[in-house]
Amino acid sequence: MSDASQESGENLGEGTLLSHLVELRGRLLKVAAAVIAVFIGLLPFARTIFEFVSEPLREVLPGGQMIATAVASPLLAPFKLTFYVALFIAMPIVLYQTWAFVAPGLYKNEKRFALPLLTSSILLFYAGIAFAYFLVFPLIFGFMTAVAPDGVEVMTDVTAYLDFIMMIVLAFGLAFEVPIAAVLIVWTGLTTVEALGKARPYVFLGAFIVGMLLTPPDVISQTLLAVPVYLLYELGIIMARLFVPKERDTAEEATAADG
Repeated sequence: MSDASQESGENLGEGTLLSHLVELRGRLLKVAAAVIAVFIGLLPFARTIFEFVSEPLREVLPGGQMIATAVASPLLAPFKLTFYVALFIAMPIVLYQTWAFVAPGLYKNEKRFALPLLTSSILLFYAGIAFAYFLVFPLIFGFMTAVAPDGVEVMTDVTAYLDFIMMIVLAFGLAFEVPIAAVLIVWTGLTTVEALGKARPYVFLGAFIVGMLLTPPDVISQTLLAVPVYLLYELGIIMARLFVPKERDTAEEATAADG
């Protein structure tokens, strides 16, 4: 290869890299702008949001009151929670910008497959959050306050409560992405639907181990995470059986046509 050709290739590679970095910066700025805009819009309702999110615990606390052990907790806890809520609300924009960044590198049949997958992942993430708030929180907090020994008054700090619920919400939000993960690993060829089916006993045991690690040390919360994870794994097998073969057939047909 001549020196001119090498220089041309280096310039092309550098230009391509720089263009990708510029596009990535633009996508990140749009994500940040979306989250900040939602956050600013929610700030006037920060106290209302905290009251709504803390309701499952306050309903079972004596007197329905929480405590603040740090001077700045009454200000910072609602502020932090509002930011987390803004991030969750803006999640479709975050995922769309991610999709828009990687989409140009996908084939046409892959784009048709990835877009429904992206939509499903958003819906499943929100479903996991709703499942945690409306079902898991009342059961966990009711159980924790019920087993408190006599002479012990349960008084939960607002900051500790915020850290706890964020851990649970993220655990359930990510756990509900199991079907998407199953479809992706089959689609990329890392495994097959048949192999996923044979792994059921290990997944069932692993779901309870994950539930033990990510939830409080009680059987109720562990089961409430483990059972949906396993059922969603079964859903992922069904989705992979339905979608992946069709996409592969389309790809094979396109390859045959090009040949």
